[in-house]
Amino acid sequence: MVVGGGIVGMTCAVELRRRGARVGVVTADEPARTTSWLAAAVWYPVGIGGSERALTFAQDSFDVFAEQAERGVPGVRMIGTRMLHRRPLPADPWWSTAVPGFATEDADDPFTGAWRFSVPMVEVPTYLPWLHAQAVELGVEVRTKKLASLAELTDHARVVVNATGLASRTLCGDTTVQPVRGQVIRASNPGLAVSVRDEHNPGGHTYVHPRRNDVIIGGTFEPGKIDTAPDPDTAEALWSRATELVPELRRARVLEHHAGLRPAREDGPRVELDRHLIPGRTVVHNYGHGGAGITLSWGSARETADLIAQVSSCATV
Repeated sequence: MVVGGGIVGMTCAVELRRRGARVGVVTADEPARTTSWLAAAVWYPVGIGGSERALTFAQDSFDVFAEQAERGVPGVRMIGTRMLHRRPLPADPWWSTAVPGFATEDADDPFTGAWRFSVPMVEVPTYLPWLHAQAVELGVEVRTKKLASLAELTDHARVVVNATGLASRTLCGDTTVQPVRGQVIRASNPGLAVSVRDEHNPGGHTYVHPRRNDVIIGGTFEPGKIDTAPDPDTAEALWSRATELVPELRRARVLEHHAGLRPAREDGPRVELDRHLIPGRTVVHNYGHGGAGITLSWGSARETADLIAQVSSCATV
């Protein structure tokens, strides 16, 4: 039983079902009410360090999304990206080995240079319903129910996958999971085709991610803040920075303002077995991806499935 119907949970459900497991999903929210729904969702390993495990998760996810983009999966495509730097151009990032064609290039003042690369973009309002439909088509039963405890599932499954994000603070007592507030603007697309990032803007982190019919502009990273009402002053600052970075945006219309809470974790994503949380049952945790849920989704789902396969093998022996 997978608990959580966002990108991470539904990816786990599909991966497990494809490997032959009997799978159900319990989700507290419909797709449009999940944290995933608000994500700008461009593949980019933000805020997760450079461990070998993180690289494996990111590489696996990149490869899956690239293949999905090639075969026309709804909501997935490759997008050119420029990461602009205001400081001396650093060495290639740890994740660059996962990205074919990663390169550096010159940039105009006030920038010292740029990284240029092409990565998957996932339009969540299109992709997440497709992923739900894939799960159902494969025979996964999806139920909407808010749980007070993971132990409520002991009569339904031998293995529980905890993909509940921020709710893991209460469902498994992990107080290292904390909300990181992010505010974004959704605007009309005036013809943009390249994603642009300026992480060291003096006013704050700035990105402009054009989708097929709109543009996601961000963003903020505010640890510990839980207010999901968009702040007008923040919105004005985001718009000012974005239009300075990409002047073509001045022709766009602001469509919506959103704020959501990323499920960050001090030690990075938790993907591991837990044999103690529910007596007589195995829990596999998969949460705490912060702003890198899409970027790590398929890789962490494969690790989850591998861990469950180990449990099943031991049980058989």
